[in-house]
Amino acid sequence: MKYIRSIAIVAALIVAAGAVIAIKQSKKPVAASVPPVETAGINETALQSFASTESPAPPAGAVQTLPQLVDLGAGKCIPCKMMAPILEDLKKTHADKFKVEFIDVWQTPEAGRQYGIRVIPTQIFFAPDGKELFRHEGFYGREDILAKWKQLGF
Repeated sequence: MKYIRSIAIVAALIVAAGAVIAIKQSKKPVAASVPPVETAGINETALQSFASTESPAPPAGAVQTLPQLVDLGAGKCIPCKMMAPILEDLKKTHADKFKVEFIDVWQTPEAGRQYGIRVIPTQIFFAPDGKELFRHEGFYGREDILAKWKQLGF
């Protein structure tokens, strides 16, 4: 009988410890949905110098002279880093044809919600009047971007 009592006490302690652990686990904050990724081999400096924290897209109906490409991504997203030098080049070489802006949605999550993006990177092509013309999700190469602008008539 004494042996059974000892087993019951140990079992009760194990159940109590399990309950305490379960309660503590339920109170922990949820980790970020997108884990950081490796950055080796990709020009992070170019991405950081290119990043903007402001929302560059013109409001609907606003009159601008140039169309605009808005790239929504993050500083630690590998496809975003791969696009950074492409966007930087386009920003310099095609400044007379269209504007290029990058928004880091990990630094400004409200921008991601504003544009309704589902994945990063996402590129949105805007007409000079602010109307969205085209949207692409994922890596988008330089020639693809230029071909899309040409297809859109710019």
